Amino acid sequence: MTKKDFIPSEYTKLIAKGEVTWKSPSNIALVKYWGKEANQIPANPSISFTLNTCATTTTVVYKKLENKAQDFSFDLFFEGSLKEDFKPKIQTFFKRIEDYLPFLKNYHFKIETSNSFPHSSGIASSASGLSALALALMSLEKKLNPEITQEYFIKKASFLARLGSGSAARSIEGNLVQWGNHEGTTNSSNLYAIKYPYKVHESFKKYQDTILLVDKGQKEVSSTVGHNLMHNHPFAKERFKQAHENLDALKDVFANGDLKKFIEIVESEALTLHAMMMTSLPYFILMKPNTLEIINKIWAFRKRTNKNVCFTLDAGANVHVLYPEFEKEETLQFIKDELVAYCQNGQYICDQIGLGAIQLNS
Repeated sequence: MTKKDFIPSEYTKLIAKGEVTWKSPSNIALVKYWGKEANQIPANPSISFTLNTCATTTTVVYKKLENKAQDFSFDLFFEGSLKEDFKPKIQTFFKRIEDYLPFLKNYHFKIETSNSFPHSSGIASSASGLSALALALMSLEKKLNPEITQEYFIKKASFLARLGSGSAARSIEGNLVQWGNHEGTTNSSNLYAIKYPYKVHESFKKYQDTILLVDKGQKEVSSTVGHNLMHNHPFAKERFKQAHENLDALKDVFANGDLKKFIEIVESEALTLHAMMMTSLPYFILMKPNTLEIINKIWAFRKRTNKNVCFTLDAGANVHVLYPEFEKEETLQFIKDELVAYCQNGQYICDQIGLGAIQLNS
């Protein structure tokens, strides 16, 4: 599909008002997306586990205006409070998607959103938040045009979410989702994410993710700035090649349940992500001393017990501890005994693979 396929023809219904609620999860990339072109096109493909517990619930109440507005008309509430400082991001998002949802200026929107995880916890809410909003807007478009198929609905929701936040494209579905053109993956696209189309071993079906909240403060360097620093990065070409090669390797890993190779690829990807930050100009470090302490503890535990626990990192200091469900009891005890001490205020979140976004009302 091309961008033109997401530009609608005339709508067949008139909808005066309504309300819709979606709950959409966050996700954690296994092969990292770092670096992008214009219009949120990824410089390399990525693949992620969709999470279950870490999610954003968004209700959109819409009412048709008497006349089309000159600008977008909306109010944004976060956990019950009006949030004017959140509005510029939504304004930018609406500008990017207006060609694909031409009804936007015909309605006033009341957007109410809340997260299942603590605000300012260091967990990025852009993926869950913007995917939930994209799905709510698609629900309105489906009322305006009931002929929209479920397949088209999902693809367009991912397409729209991507224009708000690249990783949001991967939060529409579960449990293993890929985004970005990759020769080895049928129907992969830079425009939207797809459910991973190949065999996945039972070992990966209920994978666990315990998120250790090492630093809950705002990052010194935003992900947007970090992505842009890849344009002239001396190692960018090799990094993008590495991502493609790792996706190729994961095909056998997922099919055969090769947990040792999975650990090798996932941890290498996490460290490469941060290596790109540390070797850009200007360079920066988002890991904290406790991030490194946790990594070393995980390596020591794995060597001592031969358990299949590993870590990955997002663009921040927090650590995602990944492990198969059949090793959950002993791994959780290790986390409580040896890792929680390195978390800010002892905070951590137990999560696992989820099945994607769900609509809570219509």
